[in-house]
Amino acid sequence: MTDQTDFASIVADIARERPDDIALTYYDRSWTWAQFVERIQRNAAAQRAAGLQPGDRVAVLDLNHPSCLETTLACAQVGTANAIVNFRLAPPEIIYVINDAQAKILFVGPEFAGAVAQIREKIPTVQTVVHVGGENDEYEAWLAAHEPDPEHYPARPDDCFVQLYTSGTTGFPKGALLTHRGMLSHARNVATDFELGPESRVQVAMPLFHVGGTSYALLTLAQGARISMLRVPDPVAVWDMLERERITHTFLVPALLATMMQVPDAEERDVSALQALSYGASPMPLPVLRQCLKVFPGKMHQVYGMTEACGVVSSLGPEDHDESPEKAHRLLSAGKPIHGVEMEVRDPATGEPVPVGSPGEIWVRTEQLMAGYWQKPDATESAITPDGWLRSGDGGYMDADGYFYVTDRIKDMIISGGENIYPAEIERVLVEHPTVADVAVIGVPDDKWGEVPKAIVVPAPGQTVDPDELIAYSREHLASFKCPKSVEIIDELPRNPSGKVLKKDLRAKYWEGRERQVV
Repeated sequence: MTDQTDFASIVADIARERPDDIALTYYDRSWTWAQFVERIQRNAAAQRAAGLQPGDRVAVLDLNHPSCLETTLACAQVGTANAIVNFRLAPPEIIYVINDAQAKILFVGPEFAGAVAQIREKIPTVQTVVHVGGENDEYEAWLAAHEPDPEHYPARPDDCFVQLYTSGTTGFPKGALLTHRGMLSHARNVATDFELGPESRVQVAMPLFHVGGTSYALLTLAQGARISMLRVPDPVAVWDMLERERITHTFLVPALLATMMQVPDAEERDVSALQALSYGASPMPLPVLRQCLKVFPGKMHQVYGMTEACGVVSSLGPEDHDESPEKAHRLLSAGKPIHGVEMEVRDPATGEPVPVGSPGEIWVRTEQLMAGYWQKPDATESAITPDGWLRSGDGGYMDADGYFYVTDRIKDMIISGGENIYPAEIERVLVEHPTVADVAVIGVPDDKWGEVPKAIVVPAPGQTVDPDELIAYSREHLASFKCPKSVEIIDELPRNPSGKVLKKDLRAKYWEGRERQVV
């Protein structure tokens, strides 16, 4: 990575040094570094011609496409910011994000053209809609109409150039202001720990509205490595790309890995080029992890991170993916902080550090942190302390060896008879039962204990869940006060567009008309 302090300059420097090397592949197309930078500079020229000024926002509503990265880097060059919209959102939420960002240009993929036509009058800040790809592509003509503009806005380290929205499980999402300083620090820190360099070939399969997509792509570009991008993370397509492109690094979520393990020839695939398979963003069921360890021995890295920190803050490396008696407990760990990151566990009420092994809230301090939430100073002040610590909202603890364990969101913690119970710990046990396909644990009212754990279970295909048997099973693996006191069986868990379980919806009917500290 060069010594430049903004992303657009770094990519331009690499293009000058290695103009004919491949920067990015997308199915049957590829672009050299010189071609990639020319397209970025045409995008920058088009933004300026449209009257955009530093600080303005554009938005992208599309499945993965190279144009989104080109737009993000053009924003870095012009001083604008790309607000990438979660395409899984419902129309009212899409309207909210575009209006919240005050986007002036909206780039739209063919799958979402109809939806945008229906909401067009409800997004008044958008002056121009540019259709990307498909039969009605306007993006290529939009680029071609302008000569490349090499001028760079003198960006400050804390200027935002990409605005990613949090998932919003308890309300509307917030726009995290991700900066040059934050993204470059993330790129440097992750590349150091994961040995990602100019010769690496990196698969970008996760959606670009997520840090697992955009941040992963940007850190790859910062190292001068080659990106191979998928439009959608189809399990067979992921396998095919791993083999065909000789991928060295990838990041995949547990749900996708679970479907990949079901592909009939999974264990016969040639992944000998792969050096690091990172997974995270949601808990990894141990049965799926054990399958992955057989298929990707010595290559698995669990990563823990957050949008507000530009991505990864801790990692559990291959050496700790070991089921030997002395290490097996670490498979439930988020590992140790990566290079350039501090982590502590604090009392969520007082902000004071808690003893080793004691539960609390995970706090993070690093140059990777966001500048704050877009136009939400109160939320920013609540999230980031005056001395630079991010309150993650995640409950957890640190063991005597310095490994961090993420137990649950603080707001999902169950307080039963004065004991703090983290649902994720119970869920990890219950999902191992052969009759269980999916599970969420919530706190429900109890006259004696205040609240007690209840398991909401989705049966595995062809299986019947016996509540008494499941409760007895939990008692074999958990302290009695942590075991669910009842079981409800449903067909499907409610989830938000990012796939996170909406526990507030599950709790609602039980807490109606009651007061509850944690909502």
